Amino acid sequence: MTTAQPLDVQPTPLALLLLGREADPRSERGVECPGDLPAPSDPDLVERARAAKAKLGDKVFVLGHHYQRDEVIEFADVTGDSFKLAREAAARPDAEYIVFCGVHFMAESADILTHDGQQVVLPDLAAGCSMADMATAEQVAECWDVLTEAGIADVTVPVSYMNSSADIKAFTGKHGGTICTSSNAERALNWAFEQGEKVLFLPDQHLGRNTAVRDLGMSLEDCVLYNPHKPNGGLTAEELRGAKMILWRGHCSVHGRFSLDSVNDVRERIPGVNVLVHPECRHEVVAAADHVGSTEYIIKTLEAAPAGSKWAIGTELNLVRRLANRFADEGKEIVFLDRTVCFCSTMNRIDLPHLVWALESLADGKVVNRIEVDPEVASFSKLALERMLALP
Repeated sequence: MTTAQPLDVQPTPLALLLLGREADPRSERGVECPGDLPAPSDPDLVERARAAKAKLGDKVFVLGHHYQRDEVIEFADVTGDSFKLAREAAARPDAEYIVFCGVHFMAESADILTHDGQQVVLPDLAAGCSMADMATAEQVAECWDVLTEAGIADVTVPVSYMNSSADIKAFTGKHGGTICTSSNAERALNWAFEQGEKVLFLPDQHLGRNTAVRDLGMSLEDCVLYNPHKPNGGLTAEELRGAKMILWRGHCSVHGRFSLDSVNDVRERIPGVNVLVHPECRHEVVAAADHVGSTEYIIKTLEAAPAGSKWAIGTELNLVRRLANRFADEGKEIVFLDRTVCFCSTMNRIDLPHLVWALESLADGKVVNRIEVDPEVASFSKLALERMLALP
């Protein structure tokens, strides 16, 4: 009998990235976490977080995105979607520290909208966004060159989803475009078509397609998909000239997993169920749903729902589970649309040990994981954000 020898396996760059040991220069986020984190098993974590936050007092303002873990949401001064939280940060000019429990692009937006005397902290720099990473500044600049060569750049208005890096927001601002959220995408597109003939929608293809077809009455044929990994985006100049919506090939890894089979399956399992999904879902899922809307819309719809109603929700699991617990006493049955459990993996990198480490560091006078956007990038990004705020 021979003894098995240990395999000489070298970790891949992706494995090291997920472990937080390496950086990805193509990503909109960093990964390093200086300092020692408290152990997740530390029974005093909750008390340590309370003590550090109390010591900081009004100097700190903690923001918690809806998709965060319950253990983190407990310490949030405000919860909301990405843009609501960025605006809340800007509305607290006296807070010296903004601790953003979300992902990298959200913290960037908070830094852009707050004043120079405030410092934005992201408890874990590896909390990025796979969708935001699907559009880099270099790729988008190359796309604009393709549109220029096709003779349509001067009639194309970029509209970028809030879920994008500061570099993409800056590109949008520099080229006369605006930012949108999932709740005002229709208004943003209407504005854009008043400025030009075509829209380059970044980086989520599904929100762009669903808004154009479902809300603006366009056809699927009005939309083309630009793939940054193919020459000329995989499109001919004629296809680009004939399109109204040029959709970037990006998506949310959570919302993109829901399928038409998920909808059909839940309707069969739960008679009378209402299917409520986020517009980042695929077009066929949105078309088959009973209700479609942003995270805030989902919450408000469930708040107004009658007791005893049944709901299948197509969005991130932390939020769905929190809503199910919140409305259980009212007899509202709320389930996750898909049978398979799916958290937002990068959002979940913000956990209690990281939050405690960040708060205790600030309480000791040490600013960690500060998010700072380049001044020129911030200037053009803010221009695009201000155009959104001015939407009718």
